[in-house]
Amino acid sequence: MPVLHKYYLKEFIKFFLIIQMIIMIIIISVDYLAKLDHFLGSQATIFQTFGYVLLRAPIMLVGLVPSVIVLSVIAVFGLMNRSNELVAIKSSGISVYFLVRPVIISGIVLALLVFFLGETIVPITKAKSNVIEQEVIKGKKEVHRARQDVWLRQDNVIVHINYFNPADKTIAGVILTELDENFNISKRIDAQKGVYQNGKWSVSKVLEQTYNKDEDDYIVTPYENKEYSMDLLPEDLEKIVKKSKEMSILELAEYIRKVESEGYDATTYKVDLFGKTAFPFVCVLMAMIGAALGMRSFVKESMPLGIAIGIGVSFLYWIMHGFCISLGYGNVLPPFVSAWLANIFFFCFAILFLITVDD
Repeated sequence: MPVLHKYYLKEFIKFFLIIQMIIMIIIISVDYLAKLDHFLGSQATIFQTFGYVLLRAPIMLVGLVPSVIVLSVIAVFGLMNRSNELVAIKSSGISVYFLVRPVIISGIVLALLVFFLGETIVPITKAKSNVIEQEVIKGKKEVHRARQDVWLRQDNVIVHINYFNPADKTIAGVILTELDENFNISKRIDAQKGVYQNGKWSVSKVLEQTYNKDEDDYIVTPYENKEYSMDLLPEDLEKIVKKSKEMSILELAEYIRKVESEGYDATTYKVDLFGKTAFPFVCVLMAMIGAALGMRSFVKESMPLGIAIGIGVSFLYWIMHGFCISLGYGNVLPPFVSAWLANIFFFCFAILFLITVDD
C-alpha cells in the first residue's frame, strides 16, 4: 500500500472514531433525557431504562455513519490542504485524485459494515427495544405481536388484526371475539378492513355472529360499515407490528411475498426492502463528497465552513431521501426508484464535485 494511502487511512480512522464516539455519547444522553418523563411515569427500573436506550444505540450508530464519514474526510483533507500537503503532492507530479482511491475503499468497507450491522445486530436490538417500550414502559403486556398478526386482549374481548398498513394507517382481516364468564364465545365479529376515525375504528364488510341462548345457535348479521371501540391507536400499531428495520432483507422479502399472496398491498415494505440495499451506498457517496470539499481552496482558509457545508449536504441528502421514500409509500414513484433516486442524484453530484476541484 502506498505511503500516502496509509497516511490517509490512519488519519481517517482516527477522526472517524473520535467524531463517532462524541456524537454517539451526545445522542444517547439526549435520547435518555428526552424520555426521562416516560421512564419515571412507568414501572421500569433504572437498568431497564438504560438497557432500552443502549439497545437503540446500534440503529443510531448505523444511521450516523454517513454523516461521520463526510466530516472525517473533510477533516483529513482540510488539514492536508491547510498545511499545504496537497500543494506538495501536486508539485511532485502526483494527482490529488490518487488520494481518492483510499477514500472510496474506506467508504466501501464502511458500507459493507453498515450492511452487515443492518442485517444482524440492528434488527435484533430494534425488536428488543420495541418490546421493552411496549411491555415495560407502556405496560401493554396484553399485546402479542408477530410479523403480520396482532393479538390484543381487552377484558373479555380478544382482537386479532391480520394486517396493518403503515402508509394509510388502515387495518385488514379484523376479528373480534367476545367471551362470556365461562369463556365460551358469545359474539364474533369479522371485518374486511378498518380505518381509525373520530376516536373509533370504522370497519367495513362486517359479519357479526351473536350467540342466542334460547335457540342455542348464532344469529348472523351483516353490516356494510360499523364502528367499534378498541384500546389501540394507529400509532400503537406502528410500534407493535414488526417493522422493516426489525427484519433482514431475506425476512422482508419473504414477508412481502406472504402479504401479496394474501391479497394485501405490500408497497410500503417493497420501498423499505430497496431502501435497505440503497442505504449502505451512502457511505461511498459521502466519502467522495467529503474528499471534494476538503480539497477546495476555501477550506484551507476556513475549516469550519467546510464542515458546515458537509453537514448541510448530509441534511440535504436525508431530506431528499425521505421525500423520495414518501413518494414511494404513496405509489407516486416505483419502489426501486424511490429508494435509489437520492443516491443516483448525489452520485452525479459527487462526481461533478470531484472533477471540478481547484487545480
